[in-house]
Amino acid sequence: MICQQQTAAPVKVPIEHAFSPYTDNGGTTLAIAGEDFCVIAGDTRQSEGYNINTRYAPKVFQLSNGCVLATGGMYADGVTLVKRLEQRLEWYRHHHEKEMSSGALAQMLSTILYHKRFFPYYVWNTLGGLDEEGKGAVYSYDPVGNYEKHKWNCSGSAGHLIQPVLDNQVGFQNHKQDARPLTEEEVLKITKDAFTSATERDIYTGDNLEMFVVRKEGIRKELYPLKRD
Repeated sequence: MICQQQTAAPVKVPIEHAFSPYTDNGGTTLAIAGEDFCVIAGDTRQSEGYNINTRYAPKVFQLSNGCVLATGGMYADGVTLVKRLEQRLEWYRHHHEKEMSSGALAQMLSTILYHKRFFPYYVWNTLGGLDEEGKGAVYSYDPVGNYEKHKWNCSGSAGHLIQPVLDNQVGFQNHKQDARPLTEEEVLKITKDAFTSATERDIYTGDNLEMFVVRKEGIRKELYPLKRD
């Protein structure tokens, strides 16, 4: 009789080696449209997992036509997309001898994202500016170009925490009888309070808050400190 010897060695199994070209660098962006202004904001923390890569990596970018783009998700893709948008804006300016409107830019951004749908930019975009009537306008996007016009929007790692606050304080949902247009000062205060609260619950949001205020006179930038832990 032949006896087979038992071994305690672990059984070898195939090891999967996977590569992903994408990563999520966290952070949160927000945009609120007013009667004659628009506020676009985002934190500056760039993280990956439980590591903070840098405490100042802007997610909000001022474009040459007077609009502001906030990007969340993969930082490298966001920077690349902004460079491509600036190139297209420059071509438009040289060809038509005028700046592209916010509505035209919103449609062009959708087309650019949809064109890359099979290998998309891993970013969630929010575009803010003034429309043709001088009123605030906010457009939100998914990575493949679907977009919608809003009065307010929030996305990113703390988006699910801040969005209900905006629905209540900006949209006056559940207390419509108090609805009224908000002033610029009120919108900035809501933005600061929302991000300050979000940093207590979301480890991927923090360090600094960059806020851009778009008016017909120009764009103003403000920096507000947030939690650094």
